[in-house]
Amino acid sequence: MSGKQLEKKTRTTKLGYNERHAKSGISAPLPDIETFPNQYKGYEITIEIPEYTAICPKTNLPDFGTITLHYMPDQECLELKALKMYIHAYRNLGIFYENAVNRILQDIVNACHPVWAKVTGTFTVRGGLSSKIEAKFP
Repeated sequence: MSGKQLEKKTRTTKLGYNERHAKSGISAPLPDIETFPNQYKGYEITIEIPEYTAICPKTNLPDFGTITLHYMPDQECLELKALKMYIHAYRNLGIFYENAVNRILQDIVNACHPVWAKVTGTFTVRGGLSSKIEAKFP
């Protein structure tokens, strides 16, 4: 085992995080995000979801935050009720903030194929720290 591998293994073990924690929730089945045909071009949509919640895969404690979607639709727009059901499916899912934001972006891009999109997760304070995660397409 190289020094770098040993250092990574020691760091992972010391903190108690492992590969299972890191990958938790990334490929979990979630509801489809439905869309409807877009009738216009060249405009932007911002959707704010202030009731995001999930479970920390390490501590099993709940995480809370606001997810903001900002995108320019191409052929399809996100249907809001389906989006709400999709986001609520995270409620019992063990997933880190970073993974959730990137997974949401990936699923939105796959659903509506926007011109561009940005997902921002603003998470409530835990342990004296707050986090803001952004993921962008393309």
